[in-house]
Amino acid sequence: MALAKLSELLSSVKDNSYAIGSFNVSNMEMAMGAIKAAEKMQAPIIIQIAEGRLRYSPLEILGPIMMAAAKNTTVPIAVHLDHGGTMETIKLALELGFTSVMFDGSKYPLEENIARTKEVIALAKSYGADVEAEIGRVGGAEGDYKAVDIALTSVEEAKCFAEETKVDALAVAIGTAHGNYKETPKLRIDRLKEIASEVSCPLVLHGGTGLTEQDFKNCIAGGIKKINIATASYDSVAKRFKEVAKEDPDANYFTFSDAAVNATCENIMRHMEIFGLKNKL
Repeated sequence: MALAKLSELLSSVKDNSYAIGSFNVSNMEMAMGAIKAAEKMQAPIIIQIAEGRLRYSPLEILGPIMMAAAKNTTVPIAVHLDHGGTMETIKLALELGFTSVMFDGSKYPLEENIARTKEVIALAKSYGADVEAEIGRVGGAEGDYKAVDIALTSVEEAKCFAEETKVDALAVAIGTAHGNYKETPKLRIDRLKEIASEVSCPLVLHGGTGLTEQDFKNCIAGGIKKINIATASYDSVAKRFKEVAKEDPDANYFTFSDAAVNATCENIMRHMEIFGLKNKL
């Protein structure tokens, strides 16, 4: 099936009963596991890589692998750059054929975030690609970036940002954080609902790892259309490697390769089930 655009996948969500899963991958095996999960679930999927992880997975190498994986499957797949921070990386992703990019300008004042996001949108549209942006600050750290505190998205700024930029998707901060939680997150579903009632573009949830099934369902019911999962997949692969090494000290490379594919697949299927994605082609 052909590559899908972010906007196409998100616009297919007509109510608050499910959300599209967006899963970070960092190598060929994880990309294969993601595709395997989507085909088993018969559901659309977004695969992505964050700029903060490119030290481990150079985009010029991983990008073509992600594109090839997406083109050789039976389900709709969008290929996305997560948390893009530089125009250089964003442009490279677009040149590689990514169907969408995220520009994370959340560290800038509102007006500068708007101006920089507009520049990214202009560039992306010339490639026929979509853009996700962020307003407010999701806590924790994405990749190797320095951790930041949570700064909740305000309704007024979200509305202003969406109207000014006409962005295709907007990540909002409602109390989640990247990475593993050190304490139970306090989600502001009330704030999410307020933003959803004032903003027409699809809303995105970052920092999904560690949330409960009910947390996810509350977020979906509150208006979230795209949910990012990264750390949970990485942790699943690391855990499986440890299990393989313990069970078989003589395990070879190919055993670990299969383990990475299957651990990624199982984690993604579990989340897709929670997100209500089964049989949503």
